[in-house]
Amino acid sequence: MSARNADTATEAFVTHRNLLFTVAYEMLGSAADAEDILQETWLRWSSVDLGAVRDHRAFLVRVVTRQALTRLRTLRRRKESYVGPWLPEPLLTAPDVAEDVELADSVSMAMLLVLETLQPTERAVFVLREVFGLDYDEIAEAVGKTPVTVRQIAHRARGHVAARRPRAAVSAEQTRQALGAFQHAVETGDLHGLLDLLAPDVVLLTDGGGVVRAALAPVEGAQTVAAVLSRIAGAASLRPAQVNGHPALIVQLGGEIDTVLAIRLDDGLISGLYAVRNPGKLSRLEHETVVSR
Repeated sequence: MSARNADTATEAFVTHRNLLFTVAYEMLGSAADAEDILQETWLRWSSVDLGAVRDHRAFLVRVVTRQALTRLRTLRRRKESYVGPWLPEPLLTAPDVAEDVELADSVSMAMLLVLETLQPTERAVFVLREVFGLDYDEIAEAVGKTPVTVRQIAHRARGHVAARRPRAAVSAEQTRQALGAFQHAVETGDLHGLLDLLAPDVVLLTDGGGVVRAALAPVEGAQTVAAVLSRIAGAASLRPAQVNGHPALIVQLGGEIDTVLAIRLDDGLISGLYAVRNPGKLSRLEHETVVSR
């Protein structure tokens, strides 16, 4: 590749890098794997004859999607032997991510868990169409299907996601208020206050990855979840943070990050709690990760 071509390739890749990372992350739920995909994409991109590429962005998204689909199938096999509940790798995100409601929703812990219930191709089609607005022809090239088939997959995936996502849109301010009340109740050991905030069928998922102590099965029901959470009082410090585009709590023990705690709200009550404790998933909390559409 000539020096001029190399400069053009580098400039195009840097221009679209945040978009490419976000595509890969939304498909995989893992920042580490998304970074690997970007490395693989760069190696392929750096050897391409750019004169034959009409649309740099579309080409790069296509390569990332294909690489992510291959990785996603590998991850599915890995998750089958994962110790306890698997949760996405949390990202510390900039406050302005929350201003793009669709982007914030697409990278939220709750949505990433919904996307986990889709088949790999369904997930790719949903992400590319609903989040990034690609047309069916572009998606068809990326996933190796016909545009007609992609339309059918998109319709099926939309219905699947709609049935599992939070029942009503929740603003960042509503989440912040609920989280503030939750933090106060946990820090003061206010069991009754916690019960007022939790939905009767609330589910707590804790991801320790078999490395640190965590519940190996979902903890269900307001009374049981409140009892578990009340043990935190006085043992740890909690601080608000912007995680995956939404307000969340970072739990620290001895000055070190121990857990990231995100919530899902339904009808004004906390219906889901996601506690990531696996140390291998907490490296992205020291600096902000840029996500974009």
